[in-house]
Amino acid sequence: MIKRLLGLLTLSLFFLVVTTALLYKEYQSFLNTPLSIEKQTVFEVEPGMSFTDVNSKLKSLNLSADTAYFKILARHTGKANKIKSGEYLLSPGLTPNDLLNVLVSGKVIQYSFTLLEGWQIREMILAINATDLIEHTLLSDDSESIMIELGYSDKVAEGLFFPDTYNFPKGTTDKEFLLRAYQRLHDVLNEEWQARAENLPYKTAYEALIMASIIEKETGLASERSTIAGVFVRRLNKKMKLQTDPTVIYAMGKQFNGNIRKKDLDIDSPYNTYRYKGLPPSPIALVGREAIHAALHPEKGKSFYFVAKGDGSHYFSETLKEHNRAVAKYQLKKK
Repeated sequence: MIKRLLGLLTLSLFFLVVTTALLYKEYQSFLNTPLSIEKQTVFEVEPGMSFTDVNSKLKSLNLSADTAYFKILARHTGKANKIKSGEYLLSPGLTPNDLLNVLVSGKVIQYSFTLLEGWQIREMILAINATDLIEHTLLSDDSESIMIELGYSDKVAEGLFFPDTYNFPKGTTDKEFLLRAYQRLHDVLNEEWQARAENLPYKTAYEALIMASIIEKETGLASERSTIAGVFVRRLNKKMKLQTDPTVIYAMGKQFNGNIRKKDLDIDSPYNTYRYKGLPPSPIALVGREAIHAALHPEKGKSFYFVAKGDGSHYFSETLKEHNRAVAKYQLKKK
């Protein structure tokens, strides 16, 4: 009887060892066999998904061959509870362990959207509203309402967002996007303000930003930014009117049709620098770092006037007489 029991026990242990060995071999094969991903595939871990949810989704999409083994791997490595939500790009050749590392990395797919230098706030909002890359949550398109929602009800929106290309994951809201661009502008402005030249006519960094926005709209050539800045700074120092067309165009708003008439130069607006001295009350466009730098590092010189030559560049003059001749030559096409 005892011999029979020992025999059965030995046989059971034999089958257990064999079964364990086979399962281990099968598990090792699972670990080393690439997943059935034939082409780059986007896999999304939705917010709130448990590991079980993720495992089931992988199986349903035929991305994982065995949910049980994948669960063992995740539990054994301690990564089951470390998977992060978001969209992941899965490539052919990934092993189960590679896949697990991808899902816990947090390196989700990034989308990009660009804010352009020189855009006015209305153009920026229209562009953001037109893209489906950003989730739209703001309650209004009105700039004042937007600033209230962003938590800056005391700020004028114009020019307070940095033009750049921003990368972000799926699910980023317009509010999150704008707050990032707002903070980026203030970081850049503060950096440039701290390194500004001496004896500038600005009391605050915001005044420098206003000047930079004018330079941004006036300049066709990057090489002329500091030269134009020099003209405007000298005008401010001499208590002269800036007399810059972009501020008039801004004052005209939607009434501007591509041409500035003589009567437009007399528009009663604080943005009309032909009528009022000093800087306008706010920036007139989104401003890049180069324009901010130019406003804070104006080129020294004697010119007080400039006129567009028609090729993107300008002719700079020291006197009104010389300027009038340049206007006749380049604007009125007279010699």
